[in-house]
Amino acid sequence: MVSNDGLEEESYAVTQRTKLKRMPARGAYDKKTVHAILDEGFLCHLGYTIDGQPYVLPNAYGRVGERLYFHGSITNRSFKTLQAGADVCLTVTLLDGLVLARSGFHHSANSRSVVVLGKAEVVTDPEEKHKALDAIVNHIIPGRADDLAEKRPPTKAEYNATIVLSLPLDEVSAKERVGGPKDEEKDMDLNIWAGVLNMHTHVTAGIESAADLKPGLPVPDYVTHYRRPSERHKGGLASTSGSGGMHNASLTPQHLMLAVAVAVLGTICMMTVFQ
Repeated sequence: MVSNDGLEEESYAVTQRTKLKRMPARGAYDKKTVHAILDEGFLCHLGYTIDGQPYVLPNAYGRVGERLYFHGSITNRSFKTLQAGADVCLTVTLLDGLVLARSGFHHSANSRSVVVLGKAEVVTDPEEKHKALDAIVNHIIPGRADDLAEKRPPTKAEYNATIVLSLPLDEVSAKERVGGPKDEEKDMDLNIWAGVLNMHTHVTAGIESAADLKPGLPVPDYVTHYRRPSERHKGGLASTSGSGGMHNASLTPQHLMLAVAVAVLGTICMMTVFQ
């Protein structure tokens, strides 16, 4: 795989399309921040239009340097549209916490997001296509593509049935919300709990081997020790303790339902460049 280390320039150029309009102080254009968010996530959403109808679809991706790669079936109508030169908006969002304020209006979500604008390009070079497919798999589960390449590489039919598109990281912006609730002064004395329900993506349900697995096969280390980049850098799972001196507390189902509903809306708003 091509290394993702090394930055020729420290930041992306700000364009009229990537300049944040709402809460610009939360925005970032430096490559270190953008790359960290892209490398932590593995599910993007692709936005585009077909005959005037907008679509937003989830897709796995991988990053190699200043390009994002994603793949699909050669018969996929969406990918046919993208390879024809349609404008695309790719977003990646990481949800770090639900922010419960003393009013529903000020509920929010701690999140990090990246928006990439541009035109996707079809990868036709066989070597680049192979590297891109490996990059996507290894981005999600580091080491898996290397294992498969040795024991079960893709067949010619599988390879030919797959289209790989790349999106250059040219027009890019990031946005981040951190910290606790921002309540109004008049609400501070209300008997309403406020704080942050911290969240993190990690394996919780354990590992389940396939029922028809060949007897005696061990679980690979990259499965038993699966971690996202932020966990690997910290040497374990991220802390779930409250920030800013906040402590754990029990939440009622009503609190959680309200928090989730408002947080989802808040995340969508934070991802939007033009507001």
